[in-house]
Amino acid sequence: MSTILPTENQDWGFWGTMREHAQQAWPIAFMSILEATQTEPHAVRAFLDSRYGRHFADGVNSQMHYGASLQDAIAKTTAEWMGWRITQRTSRETGIPAGLPYLTGFVINEGIAAEAQD
Repeated sequence: MSTILPTENQDWGFWGTMREHAQQAWPIAFMSILEATQTEPHAVRAFLDSRYGRHFADGVNSQMHYGASLQDAIAKTTAEWMGWRITQRTSRETGIPAGLPYLTGFVINEGIAAEAQD
């Protein structure tokens, strides 16, 4: 079983956006994203702590607003982000290869950015 790394950004990103649900949502989202993207734990944490993590949390909150449980909201948001693809425009702007699932591309991208800062 993979390690669930703690957030390094309690004010913003996924954690800050999930507010009172953050403690419960973090491990569910972390494992959902890790399993869906088959990436490294440090990259998942970097993604969740980033502005893209905030956008991901917005999707979770939206699903919950429409009645989904936290678990289902995270699963639906993960599936939605995996269904989207990196476009040519996004590829030019970010360097993420076009055609990758959106979630996978941004998790990898944020993981690389975090490693570059270390």
